[in-house]
Amino acid sequence: MRVEKLIWTKHSEAKMRFYHLSKQRVRQVLNSPKRIEEGIAPNTIAMMQPAGSKKHPYEIWVMVQKNTDKRGLRTRINTDSIRINQRSNPYKSVSTKVISAWKYPGRTKPRSEITLDFLKREYEIFISNGINRD
Repeated sequence: MRVEKLIWTKHSEAKMRFYHLSKQRVRQVLNSPKRIEEGIAPNTIAMMQPAGSKKHPYEIWVMVQKNTDKRGLRTRINTDSIRINQRSNPYKSVSTKVISAWKYPGRTKPRSEITLDFLKREYEIFISNGINRD
């Protein structure tokens, strides 16, 4: 999944700081995920990439949502643009909103209950904090 435009929520930036994840590392997960699952929030997907060592494995998860901004490339949110082709369609821009990013210790099985519970907890934290747009 090649991402043209990323929109970072305050929640995702806070989680990235907490788990010591850089924006480039999150982009790497988005560009080449090992596994993609349906997110617990409506219209979201979760992408995973394994990391760590054989002795101390962990997974990096990123929950994203596809957005279509009909106003063009102007948004008031903290954005990070990657190779935007502005002449293709100036009235419609497809962007990806990074809702959350986290590290999960160990390895999970595809669509396991542990992963779904963790995603639900992250989503509830995100909803309880509200969506901050500066």
